[in-house]
Amino acid sequence: MAEARFSRLGLFLLLAAVLAVAVCSIIYELLIGSVSAYFLGDSVEQFSLTIGIFLFAMGVGSWLTRWIRKDLLARLIALELWLGLVGGASVAVLYLAYAEGSHYRYWMVLLTLLVGGLIGLELPLLTRLLQQYGPLRSTLADVLSLDYLGALVAALLFPYLLLPALGNLHTGLLTGLVNALVGAGLLWNCWGQLEPRWRLGLALLAGGALGALGALLAGANPLLERWESELYADRIVHSQQSRYQKIVLTRWGEDLRLYLDGHLQFAAVDERRYHEALVHPAISLSASRQRVLILGGGDGLSAREVLKYPQVEEVDLVDLDPAITDLARRHLALTRLNHNALSHPKVQVHNQDAFTFLREAQVPYGVIIADLTDPRTEAIGKLYSVEGYRLCRRLLGPGGVLVTQATSPYHARRAFWCIGQSLEEAGFRVYPYHALVPSFGEWGFHLAATQPLDLDPLRLEVALDFLRPELWPGMRLFDPDMERLPVEPNRLDRPVLGRYYREEWGE
Repeated sequence: MAEARFSRLGLFLLLAAVLAVAVCSIIYELLIGSVSAYFLGDSVEQFSLTIGIFLFAMGVGSWLTRWIRKDLLARLIALELWLGLVGGASVAVLYLAYAEGSHYRYWMVLLTLLVGGLIGLELPLLTRLLQQYGPLRSTLADVLSLDYLGALVAALLFPYLLLPALGNLHTGLLTGLVNALVGAGLLWNCWGQLEPRWRLGLALLAGGALGALGALLAGANPLLERWESELYADRIVHSQQSRYQKIVLTRWGEDLRLYLDGHLQFAAVDERRYHEALVHPAISLSASRQRVLILGGGDGLSAREVLKYPQVEEVDLVDLDPAITDLARRHLALTRLNHNALSHPKVQVHNQDAFTFLREAQVPYGVIIADLTDPRTEAIGKLYSVEGYRLCRRLLGPGGVLVTQATSPYHARRAFWCIGQSLEEAGFRVYPYHALVPSFGEWGFHLAATQPLDLDPLRLEVALDFLRPELWPGMRLFDPDMERLPVEPNRLDRPVLGRYYREEWGE
């Protein structure tokens, strides 16, 4: 039976379906990749797997359409509805799989195969349905141009509007609902052109898909709260999806904790051990402390320690995510902890990429403090690279000191010494040390300077809770299972640090 010709509205809906498939497919792909990077780390690996499996599945789906010879419109509507349901629910399924510990990777691969396969089935069917309105060359040109246009629309909507405004779960459900509505619109407009044996089944599928997605969207907030509560031991007092990361604050009694993408950044009960060890040796050993640069540290806790010195006149704090620095300025529990440091007149906050800031800055600093998140991804790892440290070296004034947190010399031994090796390759003299932070374990740091530093004795001019001069010699001693071992330096064109870090913490 030949496919019937469409009315003007039907043709418009068919073209809208082409655009919807393109927009929704890219959003599904970005959602699966970003959620997997959030849960598993290593964004390069997660997006590489997602894109590769997705395109492979599209190819398989397109190849399978050679055996579809009739009822093209009915099958297209069914595919559109199934794609909306599966793609829209994909984030919910991934959240549930991670919260329950139910083989997340298998679910990620399965969903990518299903979504990619359904999209691969759809595009050839759309092309064949539109072919009756012109020669193949113009039909292909129309379909592909709309497909590429949809890819651009999705690539702009996802990072700049959908993710920061709605978050992953709501974005997935809303995208699936749009997808299903296009299918339902085609069903309504083309009802008379469908054979009776298809009508009831498609009507039930449309009602089920729209009902299920609508119900999930209505109950998304309680579901999200339940899943997040299973990921964090303490009560969640703030949860936010920024353009860059998932931000969660938890609290149990006086213990306030900050998590970024599920990874603990500090615990109020022992954060002073970390921040005092990070900040005060560098300031004490520097020849100048008038101008201080903090890379990262958007929670304001390093700035709190720096401001204890009256000689400090200017602090530039560079943190990419304005959501973090805004939270550190306005959340009462956090401002009590950081002494409202980010609102201090000496502190200037720069919400930009730290690597770009280092390239563009011209005025030297007496102290540079790298209070960065761990180098679990290559995007963060560039700030721990030889090239990044050379930029820091350029900005250090005479007698200046750089200090960086360097993950755990016990749990991530190769990563710790890789950071030290990278500093040496950048032309620094490097002085490693460590401190016990119970929330993290044994934690490491590297002091770096262009001239030799006289480390003994450590002269501390301000009152501290943890750090004492008598502790300093022991902090520079490393047990045999933390001693230096041969590693490669981390470079932009050979980012080995992220691999070291993920392999060691994965063990």
